[in-house]
Amino acid sequence: MGVALGLLLVACGDGSDPELGGPTDVDDAASAEVAEESASSASDEERASVVATTAILGDVLDNLLDGEADVEVIIPPGADPHGFEPSASDGQLLREADVVVANGLDLEEQLLTALEAAEEEGVRVFTLADKLDPIDFDWDGPGHDHADDDHADDDHADDDHAHEDDDHADDDHAHEDDDHADDDHAHELDPHVWFDPVRMADGVALIAAELAEHSDALDEDLLMSRAAAYGQQLEALDERISGWFDTIPEGNRQLVTNHDALGYFAARYDFEVVGTVLPGSSTQVEQDPAGFARLIESVETAGVPAVFAETTDSTVLAEQLQSEVAARTDLDLEVVEIYTGALGEPGSGAETYLGLLETTSALITEALGGRTG
Repeated sequence: MGVALGLLLVACGDGSDPELGGPTDVDDAASAEVAEESASSASDEERASVVATTAILGDVLDNLLDGEADVEVIIPPGADPHGFEPSASDGQLLREADVVVANGLDLEEQLLTALEAAEEEGVRVFTLADKLDPIDFDWDGPGHDHADDDHADDDHADDDHAHEDDDHADDDHAHEDDDHADDDHAHELDPHVWFDPVRMADGVALIAAELAEHSDALDEDLLMSRAAAYGQQLEALDERISGWFDTIPEGNRQLVTNHDALGYFAARYDFEVVGTVLPGSSTQVEQDPAGFARLIESVETAGVPAVFAETTDSTVLAEQLQSEVAARTDLDLEVVEIYTGALGEPGSGAETYLGLLETTSALITEALGGRTG
């Protein structure tokens, strides 16, 4: 009887004796795994899902969020934002996001329908460029000069981020009305705002405020603190770039580019845009033969040392310009590839937004006879 009772107690025991091993260890491990999966599931449910249209904006978001939200990018590094065509999965990614951060002002030309579809399904789509006092793109052929633009004076640099008021932040798509789309480039607003780091310092704060407003999972104070720190980096870079550009000989402060992507650079740092190979602010336009002939004459007259092509587009037309000028003059026009609309691949020096600005500025400085040391 005693033996039988003892065997029964062993069979029905709670297994707390470590020498009994087996079942208790397995049960504990299983329980721990279930608990871990539950915690992970809860954490995933609380994480915000943020989508950036461009890799430049994706890098800004990575700096603001520091891994505390899921960040996806639609247009990858190395891709032309003007010509990128989204897939069905890209459209789904946009529709499932909590917040979409887009450049706006029609930069993402092929994404407009997908962005509108996401908005119709209730996704918050935040466009940045229209909220940063964009400059007009008044295209009147080669020789137009952004440096004299009324929006591009030093007042913007010294206004202590005057554009960060609530009225300006809530003016969604204020400049994106139909009049701008139909006037054949007259008063079209330039979407390439990231080439003014001071404007973008304002923009980073606007993005942070937007994320905090539309996601309960994100801490507003932390976001704004990171935005301030990132803005300081942009302002420091602005000072360094300005110093480099000051070393360029006065007669060389002229830009010839593939398309009109450097208007904000010209406005911020007092360059003249002599002309562009493609007639406009988009790469998705046809070459204008008459305009190209005028550009050749403008380049010869100005005696510019370089034409700046883009890593996201073909250099064929820039090289054609180089050949035409060489055939008519003794001007040795260099074709220099720069990073404009997209981040570079790892190791390029332009794999981050700050890196893109610094690398492109260094290439421009050196090509125009300045120094970066």
